[in-house]
This record gives sequence, structure tokens and C-alpha cells, in this order.
Amino acid sequence: MPAITTARLRLVPITFEAFEAVYTHDRAKAETIVGAKFPDNWPNDSLLAEGFPYALDAIRADPITRLWGDSLVIRKDRVVGSVVFHGKPTRGVAEVAYAIEDGSRGQGLATEATRTCVEWALAHDEVDAVQATTFPWHFASLGVIRKVGMSPIGSRDHDTLGELLVFERRK
Repeated sequence: MPAITTARLRLVPITFEAFEAVYTHDRAKAETIVGAKFPDNWPNDSLLAEGFPYALDAIRADPITRLWGDSLVIRKDRVVGSVVFHGKPTRGVAEVAYAIEDGSRGQGLATEATRTCVEWALAHDEVDAVQATTFPWHFASLGVIRKVGMSPIGSRDHDTLGELLVFERRK
């Protein structure tokens, strides 16, 4: 994904070098690579495991596939979140996820960033649809999903947390 600027944000591609610096907790290197400061407690190991469910070696072996479309969300020279696609789309479907750090929530940043990334993905010939999943009780996430134009298409079970709702936006 190229760097994209919206009305309030810069969406900067997550390169392997940036990912590795974050993954290994080298904050200074990560901030130098992306040109922005990270929040004190973000990203944490839990968020990394959720957003990047691949081993570092798997990402190193194929960063183009594993980091496809992934971007950091930057506002005023500070990283406030990320939008990731869980790897290069398969069978025409890209799966998007997003996170905004606690101090920047409630300002529409997740919607602005996610909408931009979904539209970028849908502009690719190999992508027919973008999907997102969330829990029925996660009202903020449900709001983002609806505001970016996704519609419910079903549900699936999460191994430990229960039902996940599945949403999709098609071309």
C-alpha cells in the first residue's frame, strides 16, 4: 500500500523493517523508520498477536503477502493506530482489522482510516470484497464497520470468545 493522506491522517505502509522493530520492542528504531512517535503502551504483545497472527519468520519469508495493505495510522506525527489486512487476499476476499489507541478513540479516526484502506483494497482487480469480523457486544467496532459501508453476511465461532459477526463490502 502506498502512503495515503486523508483529511486528518497519514496512512503509512507497514514495511518488514518497521514491523520487525515494533515486534522486537525497538521503539527508537520503529519511530525512526515510520517518522512518528508511538504511544507509550502501544502496540503491546496482545495487539501484535491479534493483528499479526504469523511468526516473524513467516513474515520475513514473504512480507509482500503477509503485510499486504497494512498501514500505521498517524495523526500529527504520532502513531494512533493501525489498519491491517491479515495477508494478501485469497479467492478475491481481503479481511480487514483496525485498532486505535485508547486516547484517540471516539473521534472517527478508525472510520476514516478503515474506509480509506477498504477503498484502496477494492480498487485492486484481484479483490471482489473486503470483510471484517467483530463481536456482537463491540459497539464501537460495529459502528466503524457500518460507517465504512459493510453489511452483515453471517457469523462464525471464535475458539475462546464465542460468536463473531461477519460483515462485507463488495465492489
